[in-house]
Order: sequence, then structure tokens, then C-alpha cells
Amino acid sequence: MVAEAAQTPPQKIFPYAYSQDDLPNGLRVVTVPTDFPNIVAVYIVVQTGSRNEVEPGHTGFAHLFEHLMFKGTEKYSQAQYNDAIKRMGGASNAFTTSDFTCFYTVFSKEDLPAVLAMEADRFRNLKYSEAEFKTETLAVLGEYNKNASNPFQKLNEALLDTAYSTHTYKHTTMGFLKDVEDMPNQYEYSQKFFSRYYRPEYVTIIVAGDVKTKAVRDLAAKDWGAWKRGDYKPKIPVEPVQDGPRTSHVAWSGPTLPLLAIAYKGPAYDDATKDTAALDALSYLAFSENSELYQKLIIQEQKADALYASSPNQADPSLFQVLARVKKAEDVEYVRGQILATVQQFREKPVDGARLDAVRKHLRYELALRMDNSETVAQVAAGYVALRRTPDTMNKLFDQYAHLTPQDVQRAAAKYLTENARTIVTLDAVGAGK
Repeated sequence: MVAEAAQTPPQKIFPYAYSQDDLPNGLRVVTVPTDFPNIVAVYIVVQTGSRNEVEPGHTGFAHLFEHLMFKGTEKYSQAQYNDAIKRMGGASNAFTTSDFTCFYTVFSKEDLPAVLAMEADRFRNLKYSEAEFKTETLAVLGEYNKNASNPFQKLNEALLDTAYSTHTYKHTTMGFLKDVEDMPNQYEYSQKFFSRYYRPEYVTIIVAGDVKTKAVRDLAAKDWGAWKRGDYKPKIPVEPVQDGPRTSHVAWSGPTLPLLAIAYKGPAYDDATKDTAALDALSYLAFSENSELYQKLIIQEQKADALYASSPNQADPSLFQVLARVKKAEDVEYVRGQILATVQQFREKPVDGARLDAVRKHLRYELALRMDNSETVAQVAAGYVALRRTPDTMNKLFDQYAHLTPQDVQRAAAKYLTENARTIVTLDAVGAGK
């Protein structure tokens, strides 16, 4: 009986039955009826992020359109759109990542026809004047400058710029400063960017909540069916294999504790092999609050006050990152050595099986517990839909987690966390430790 139980496939991590419908123009509609009454969340995923900014001098445009998409159309001005959402008692916003831009609205179920109609209108008929464009680009520059006052943001910017030589992951979603400063002069290019990427083949609409599948399908066909497919496909540059360790340092002009980032070139997101799952498990095993290193550096020795890691989870090969904030400049080298020794330990021997099992369960329960209302169901699904255009990739990935062995984690560490693939960036206040 025990053997039979071990072979039983785990319950799907995405627990909701959903439908997936493709319109002839390439638009995909994912409908997720939930058992949470009255509320509906619409998440519209555009598979366009800073990754798609392939032309020199034009970084930051995916993020810019997160802003511009709220400028209105002939039918619904910006004020009319905002007033309509307010009358519904709803909320509408957006965010941008390296791989996608997401627009989301949460509202009462009776307003679904109105919301889908308004969203279809702005995706097809967005209109903004050159004056409005320039005003918004200055607002984006202000946002860049605000972010630049955060040492963590500057560290991340330097890390990406150092780790990548060719791929568009080299710049953050905000873009390079020189490009953001030149944005006010790029009105015509902005229209080209919109025409290229705001097309149905790049868009997936997720509707989660108190809905009926047929009603959603019919509304989508009515409001979005006439949207014309585009023909633009960006040529994303391939990052060459890194052939040696890289380093960089940021001298921070204001007061700050020293920051340390250690990153390794990892794989692209993959639900068909164990690499993505293994590196994610490794990030928890080695650097989470329950890890030996965290307990040593944060709790016992108090050399640092922050330590965490993130694993590759993007459309193209991205970074396994470890970040530490160190309390004293003279301890940076010690903390660096401890992190590198921990990486080496995971490369050389398998992790304890019981610890791996605990992490596997934690990751599963943590995600399952997040999906406790219709908005978070749509939100979680959106991140995975951006990678594979279907929530089913969640189930495939967590099936990989379920079958991870200690040897799988060791193999992933040995394969990706190598010295030649490593980039180390430090940041401290000017004159610190001198």
C-alpha cells in the first residue's frame, strides 16, 4: 500500500477547472469559474516586457505603455474610463516585468460585459496626443529617478548590466537612463511599438471568479474578435556563454549598509525538465530563513540583516541570485566567502532528503494558500500564463517538484552555479571601510 501511495500522482496545484479558448485572431481566453461569490478579476497578459526591447536606444517602452494604456480612446476618455470603474466600485491597475505587461481589473460580476468592452476598446483604439505622450514620459523619468534613490534598485541595475552582454535582460524594466531621458522625442516610435506588440497573438485574457464559461466566451468573441492579428516577431538576441567570473562595484553617494549580490547564469523556465524546480528548491534550502547559512549570518553571528535568493523563472535563460545586506563594510568579504562556500557545498553533495521533502511541501502549500480569492487566482495564473499561455504549466512544474531527488538538486547546482557563470556586484557608501 505504501508503494502504491508513493506512485499516486499529486493533486493538481491549480485546483480550478478552467476553459481555454483561442479566437481566430490568436487571442486566448482563459476562464476560471471559482466558488467565491460576486467578484470577478480580469487579468490581461501582454507577452511584451523589457525582453522585447530589442532596438538600441528604445529601452523602457514596455513599462511606458503600462502608463499610456490608461490615456483613453475616442469612445472612453481617461476620465470616462476612471469614472466607469469608480461607479462599479472596482479597481484597475497594471504592472510590467521583463517578460510581460499585465493589466488587471477587479469588480462585481454584473459589470463583466462593460469591463470587457472597455478593455477591448483601449487595446484596439488607444489614442494619445504628442503632448500627453511627452507628459507621461517625464512622469516615467521621475519614476526612474525615484527608484534610483534606492540602493537595492541601483545594485540590481548594475548586476544585470554586468551579467549580460547581449540579451535584453541586460536592462531593467525601467530601461537605461539615457533612453528614458530621450523618450519625449520618441512619439512616432511609441506608435510603432504599440502597433507591433498590442496585438491579439500576444494577449491572453484571464477571467476568474463568479462567471459562466459560455458567457465569457461569447463576450470575448463579440468585443475582441474583430481585433486584427499582427505580423511582427522580435529577434531576441541570444546571450553567449559566459566564459569567466565578472565583478562590479557601485559607490553609493548616500548613507547605506553594504549590499552584496552574487548571481549565476541559469536556464530558461522549463516545466518539462527538473532544472527550474531544482534551482527553486535550492534557493530555499541554501538561503531561506530556515537555512543553515541564514541562521549563522543573521541570527548567530549577526553579520548581515538580510539574506535571500531568487531562482530563474523567465522566458529566456536568467539569473540565480543571492542578495545580502551586510552590517559592516569590513564583513563583506566574509559574507561573500560564506555564500560561495555554501554554493560549493550544494555542488559537492546531495541535500538531506527530509529537508528537500519539507521544502517541496512548503512551496506547494505556500502557493495553494495564496489562491484564497478570485483576484489572487487570476494573479497567480497570470504569472504562469505569461510563460506558457496556459495555467496547466503550473501543474507540470509542480509535478517536477514532486519527483525531485537530492541528486537532482546537486546536479542543478553543479551544472549552473559555476565560477565561470558567476557575477558579483557590491555596493557601499563612498569611503566606507576606508
